Amino acid sequence: MGKKMQFGELDQYLFGQGTHYDIYKKLGAHLMTYYRKSGVYFAVWAPNAKSVSVVGDFNNWDKDANPMTRTGPIGVYEVFVPGAKEGDLYKYAITAQDGRVLMKADPFAFSAEKRPGTASRVAVIDDFQWGDRVWMKKRTEFDPKKSAMTIYEVHPGSWKKHPATDENPDGFYNYKELAHELTKYVKEMGYTHVELMGIAEHPFDGSWGYQVTGYYAPTSRYGSPKEFKYLINYLHKNKIGVILDWVPAHFPKDAQGLAEFDGTCIYEHADPRQGEHPEWGTKIFNYGKPEVKNFLLANALYWVEEYHVDGLRVDAVASMLYLDYGKSDGQWVANKYGGNENLEAIEFFKHLNSCLTGRNKGAVMIAEESTAWPKVTGDVEDGGLGFSLKWNMGWMHDFLEYMKLDPLFRKDNHYKMTFSMTYAFSENYILVLSHDEVVHLKCSMLNKMPGYPDDKFENLKAGYTFMMGHPGKKLLFMGQDFGQLQEWSEARELDWYLLREDNHRHLQEFYKDLLHLYKSYPALYANDEGYEGFEWINADDCFRSIFSFIRKSPTKRKNLLFVINFTPMARDDYRVGVPRNKQYKLILDSKDPKYGGPQIEKPKIYKAEKSECDGRPFSFAYPLPPYGVAVFEY
Repeated sequence: MGKKMQFGELDQYLFGQGTHYDIYKKLGAHLMTYYRKSGVYFAVWAPNAKSVSVVGDFNNWDKDANPMTRTGPIGVYEVFVPGAKEGDLYKYAITAQDGRVLMKADPFAFSAEKRPGTASRVAVIDDFQWGDRVWMKKRTEFDPKKSAMTIYEVHPGSWKKHPATDENPDGFYNYKELAHELTKYVKEMGYTHVELMGIAEHPFDGSWGYQVTGYYAPTSRYGSPKEFKYLINYLHKNKIGVILDWVPAHFPKDAQGLAEFDGTCIYEHADPRQGEHPEWGTKIFNYGKPEVKNFLLANALYWVEEYHVDGLRVDAVASMLYLDYGKSDGQWVANKYGGNENLEAIEFFKHLNSCLTGRNKGAVMIAEESTAWPKVTGDVEDGGLGFSLKWNMGWMHDFLEYMKLDPLFRKDNHYKMTFSMTYAFSENYILVLSHDEVVHLKCSMLNKMPGYPDDKFENLKAGYTFMMGHPGKKLLFMGQDFGQLQEWSEARELDWYLLREDNHRHLQEFYKDLLHLYKSYPALYANDEGYEGFEWINADDCFRSIFSFIRKSPTKRKNLLFVINFTPMARDDYRVGVPRNKQYKLILDSKDPKYGGPQIEKPKIYKAEKSECDGRPFSFAYPLPPYGVAVFEY
């Protein structure tokens, strides 16, 4: 490269500080013209290598053809290869100090060979014509605390599949087909966001994308980086937000990956007590090393700024925060104060969240964090980690334990449904029923429910209504909105044929109406931060297993009253106490004929009477059917 070195002194300095936020524009493979010759500039960080060369389609994979030059003390190697072009496959041949030659994929590659191949692919990603200007402008005003968020969690490879052919043996929908099919479904159902699993390149389908080898490469299973941009662009043009799963907690040991990248541990800790997850068989990033932090920080920014992604759901946050996560005595090293907190990971999160949301107003950072770590969504200035939202795993666990019970035993477990309200506002929560709850013999949502088939559907309608009424944003995994029977498997598509059956169609219609109801009533999302938006009418009706509560709108108009019966017993004599002497309009009834209920005419307006009930002076009578759900507007 001579004097016109691409990776200059400022790059060296910033990368060494861990603050080179667009490092991916320098490291990796980039098309350029050099001395009037077209080709590709390659740069890779391999500080402890003896030597490095680039091999690929352009030089017949000859490791002696294109040796790379070390640019400075930080250990970046670079070379310009004339004639190399977009689409070429390549790897780095890294000679370790002990003489081993390691064939490594490019950590900063924008694209990768489709598995089982493991090479990187030269790709251009900055020439896409975006058409989502309106969405991106509006996003700057998005406040996750006060906005509607109902997230549809999707694994693209198994949402829908084509019949297998020679050209497409996996039957995958490509990114463009997904754009049209997924948008149509999500829009009709009424979700506000999709959360995509397994987008960063990964070698093994069965990892669902949680064993990442290409952090900067959208998986080639479904097409090219530009086609992935098309998917996001199309969703945005249809007013649907996009969240990606992001996995900074660990990486696999695959030979072409980051593990012992230059023959030494540069991305992970060398000490296995700090650098390995014994449970998962994976490596742990070294969050104290500036270049490693930079790799991850820039990667998060890359998805949000280059791909217009609206947020990242950060996987396995607890495993990063605790040094002893999943480890026995002797398998971990305490911090300098003798504690089990990973001080470097804590600083990493504070830096990441303040940087990403500061640079990209309206983008969200979501923590999958399963413990009681304080202030996960608290301000960094106040000692918090700075996430926008946190998955509410406690609510999910209690809710599912309750819903699985035979209704006879629910009266003794009533608190499982009310306990979450004691901590509902300690963080900014998302209520989640994710992919993790419908795999590994845990049953699909429908098959968790007790009783005969008809009871299972009614149980699920009651459960989903409780979830929609409870404070917090919402997430549901694909297939659970129409009552998928089988557990989810990445190897097959969802059982869409079930929608030929009335029960499944009625459940889907009911959930769709819940989603549209949620978006239409600010009472359900604009006041999620405190008790000014929620009030129990009766939290203690355990013998009848009935829950009644209200959600209050910030404008005091269009408030909602929820009544949910979690037993198969009809309560014809039911009365509900109400906050005001007003009229109450029935806007959702789970026994409506359109959801498979009987053809019975019911009044739509219920007038409060001066009759004490639930400790309130006013009430009205509403005969509550078995597993009956009723939502009233007032």
